[in-house]
Amino acid sequence: MSDGLTLREKIAARGIESLSDADLLAVVMGEESASTTTSADAEQLLEAFGGSLTAISNEEIARLRMTAGLGLRRAERIAAAAELGRRVTAQQSEQVQTIESSDDIRRMFAPRMEGLQHEECWAIFLTASNRIIDSRRISQGGVSGTVVDHRLVVKRALELLAPQIIVVHNHPSGSAQPSGNDDQITMRLREAAALFDIRLLDHIIIARGSHFSYAAVGRL
Repeated sequence: MSDGLTLREKIAARGIESLSDADLLAVVMGEESASTTTSADAEQLLEAFGGSLTAISNEEIARLRMTAGLGLRRAERIAAAAELGRRVTAQQSEQVQTIESSDDIRRMFAPRMEGLQHEECWAIFLTASNRIIDSRRISQGGVSGTVVDHRLVVKRALELLAPQIIVVHNHPSGSAQPSGNDDQITMRLREAAALFDIRLLDHIIIARGSHFSYAAVGRL
């Protein structure tokens, strides 16, 4: 350590929140003595991913273990810590009761969607004051797409007496820009919902580190 303290001494003296990203990785990697070698490996790992903890947390174990000579055990520890963080964030996001902007939807769904290797589509059903009544997955597909049945979405909204809907899905490709198929799904949902005086408030696409909102760009 540059200041002469071991990681354990840093944690005891200053709290774990004082650790750098590389220090945190070294702790997770689990060497009992938090050795200089472990800290160097953590710094090398962070450098390999451009200094991004998000990129590390989204990497598969099989590829992670090959980076910076981590090996399987330490790669599994890092993956487990990342998954724990995602689950904590997902549980916190579930406490959101009212939607004020697309950022609220991103906070709710990014933790569960950004790391997926397949597409999922969810519908959020809202009151007239944007309070969440229910949210549920309406389809799951492959890497390049999923089939969304607009009739099922509208049917559920009618069952819940929900006057407003928001739809959200992910792009495993990493780009949040909508495809032609996304545009078609959006228009079909909007038109089908409008027949029953139900409003499609937004269709949001989530990718790693970014999102796209049809409403925000005036396309709804």
